[in-house]
Amino acid sequence: MVIENLKIEVRDKTIRELIPEESTIEQVATGFVFTEGPVWCGNYLLFSDIPMNRIIRLRLLREGPEVTNFRSPSGDPNGSTLDKLDRLINCEHGGRRVTLTEIDGTVKVIAERYDGKRLNSPNDVVVRSDGSVYFTDPPFGLRNRSDLRELPYNGVYRIAPDGEITLVVDDFDHCNGLAFSPDESILYINDTVRQHIRAFDVARDGSLSNGRVFIETKGEEPGAPDGMKVDTQGNIYCTGSGGFWIINPAGECLARVTPPEFPSNFAWGDSDWKTLFITARTSVYRMRVLVPGIPVGSYRQL
Repeated sequence: MVIENLKIEVRDKTIRELIPEESTIEQVATGFVFTEGPVWCGNYLLFSDIPMNRIIRLRLLREGPEVTNFRSPSGDPNGSTLDKLDRLINCEHGGRRVTLTEIDGTVKVIAERYDGKRLNSPNDVVVRSDGSVYFTDPPFGLRNRSDLRELPYNGVYRIAPDGEITLVVDDFDHCNGLAFSPDESILYINDTVRQHIRAFDVARDGSLSNGRVFIETKGEEPGAPDGMKVDTQGNIYCTGSGGFWIINPAGECLARVTPPEFPSNFAWGDSDWKTLFITARTSVYRMRVLVPGIPVGSYRQL
């Protein structure tokens, strides 16, 4: 495992309350094509290698990383998370559907069509504490095949606990990563093409309102909004120009971190939820932080 000093552009000294000086970033696995969709499952990490159409299980053992196949083929999986029963939820980028994997391994489709039409290519997903599932549906997986599109918009959807699917936002260019604030009163959703993060108020019934631009993430260096996660203090970690940005709840960028490879997504993990796992092109990295992230699955208590 390769350990490097963390390359961080400090924009506000309060970042040291989140990331101490002399922090490092560690490459924990490599040799993949394009990694995405990490999720911590208690004692191992699952992530996808999209071009290879597989989900990978990574165990970090004393003797070194153990990399095994979790599922292949797998519908070119992208974003992933756990529901309240610790069942895996995948956005199948190539399969154009959202699936749930039961504890016994059975795969169940929970979203494939809306208004009778096939979804574009579900990208990222988050679960609310009431059990409802929110996911984004940009056209990235269609690979510019406009003839395959059936829906005229790139929507954000909610799957209610009873399975009903509702379109909650339809005016994004290319919606991508999404994450709740700690109290779930705000849902953050980023737009890869417009290069910003929007914030929405979340009503008790799960509907969204008052959409507004939370922060612009444009810059001169390569990179755009993709994966996004929030810690227990409400700070947002989102990919963007130059690497990934750490943003406080007021919408101010505290720092920009440049990993050894361009990042795609994140997952909080380890028993204290203070490890940030980063999928980045051919590798997976991890770094320690001072404030825990918001847990997923049964580990989250509101």
